[in-house]
Amino acid sequence: MARIDPNKLALEERVVQINRVAKVHKGGRRFSFSAVIVVGDGNGHVGVGLGKAGDVPESIRKGVEDAKKHIVKIPMVGTTIPYEVREEYCAARVMLKPASKGTGVIAGGAVRAVVEAAGVRDILAKVHGSTNPVNVTRATLNALRSLRSVEELERQRGVKLRLVVPGQAAAAVRQEAADAR
Repeated sequence: MARIDPNKLALEERVVQINRVAKVHKGGRRFSFSAVIVVGDGNGHVGVGLGKAGDVPESIRKGVEDAKKHIVKIPMVGTTIPYEVREEYCAARVMLKPASKGTGVIAGGAVRAVVEAAGVRDILAKVHGSTNPVNVTRATLNALRSLRSVEELERQRGVKLRLVVPGQAAAAVRQEAADAR
């Protein structure tokens, strides 16, 4: 997959978590900060980064720089994702499920930051296991990265796929039954 140039996108930054960490030396504690940052254009591009530094602004800057290196393009069907996906990263397990139009983003803090930055407006999400924001954001990004578009799946399988939008599945089945008669 080709790397996406962040300079061509209008990216917005969002801080998921800032953590103060301490290293104990003989003379006392040395404090530094780590920041989990999400960048996205709200139109299918999203990236997650981690920055560590001696002060907060520098850790955020490093996190943004790291997130811009890891931007991915996710396929979308309207305002949601094409199908349900589950992903695991370390002890964090994330489940992302497409939702019908108007549902909104039903997700926890770290997952919400990633999917909103990507531009997904209707989705159901659940985190199982660890709720560590670093691992949850990475699991979410990996889940979004694993999604394939309908066109790509048709090309791989060599068949025409029928798209069923959540909330409209029953109407599609009734219509097919009526057409068969």
